[in-house]
Amino acid sequence: MLLTSLQNPRVKEVVKLRRRSHRNETGLLIVEGYREISRFLDSGRKPAAIFYCPGLYEDDSARDLVARCGDADAELLECEEHVFRKIAYRERPNGLLVLAELVGCGLNELHLPERPLLLVVEHIEKPGNLGTMLRTADGAGVDAVIVCDQCTDINNPNIVRASTGTLFTVPVAEASSEETVAWLKRRDISILAATPDADTLYSDTDLAGSVAIVMGEEQKGLTDEWLNAANQKVRIPMLGKADSLNVSAAATILLYEAVRQRS
Repeated sequence: MLLTSLQNPRVKEVVKLRRRSHRNETGLLIVEGYREISRFLDSGRKPAAIFYCPGLYEDDSARDLVARCGDADAELLECEEHVFRKIAYRERPNGLLVLAELVGCGLNELHLPERPLLLVVEHIEKPGNLGTMLRTADGAGVDAVIVCDQCTDINNPNIVRASTGTLFTVPVAEASSEETVAWLKRRDISILAATPDADTLYSDTDLAGSVAIVMGEEQKGLTDEWLNAANQKVRIPMLGKADSLNVSAAATILLYEAVRQRS
């Protein structure tokens, strides 16, 4: 099918998926970009549809991705350039956009190894921060990311982009902080809270066992619920004028310290 009109219902449907309410209503999210779509397909997930515009392709890999989507029984929808630019979320579209089922599961749907490494995030507001932490979690081999009391939708296109598609490579669960604390305690998973007020340096604590590294809101940090539940509280030394790091930078330091210890 060739889409030539901005008034086409399929075009309007994709544009509306930029809104969280419509994503929840339809159960669909947007995946745009070669790397993101490739990682989506490599994860074994099934695309519902792919919109493509050969005039915007950057290289021949685009055709391969369209073919892979076709092999997965996705609906193939070719667009004229002005139509694709209308549906594209990126400022510089490269001619591919996939629709797929929303990501996310419950805590009890997670399948963890004997000695899991988890990243728990509470009240994260900025999609870029959450996307970057997902990318780090993938690189550090984290077994799951748990998003508590979410402020931003994990299926936001900005998170897909900031995570470079690793939203699809790391199991992501959503739950309240209360549910997550109880779930971790039942499984004897140590809760490590990152806070500037801690006495212990992050490098002086044991991260080699079953552990959940918990990061809090960008401005205020972790709530008392998590600080009171923590088995360990650690800080990252700050030797300049700033009293804390960006939350995604702090998560990177802690996760790779865990990688170092586990190696």
